[in-house]
Amino acid sequence: MKMQFAMLAVALSAASFAAQVQAAGCMKGAVVGGVAGHYVGKGHAVLGAAGGCIAGHHMASEKAKEDALARQHAQQAAARPSGT
Repeated sequence: MKMQFAMLAVALSAASFAAQVQAAGCMKGAVVGGVAGHYVGKGHAVLGAAGGCIAGHHMASEKAKEDALARQHAQQAAARPSGT
């Protein structure tokens, strides 16, 4: 029961900071990591959530870079005059 209350408290506090932090991918990764850590063993949920936040943020920033590069290539292709 104490563990469930602690997990609820962590989830609520993380959700309240989500609007302020705006770390892309962090909340999703923290949830997945927290659940995985919970099933690994006692006391690993918080470590899993922290690791999941870091991994989720990294993956989201990599995707944002790829999307920006793809947009840049699409704009350059549209700006080129047609050779036909």
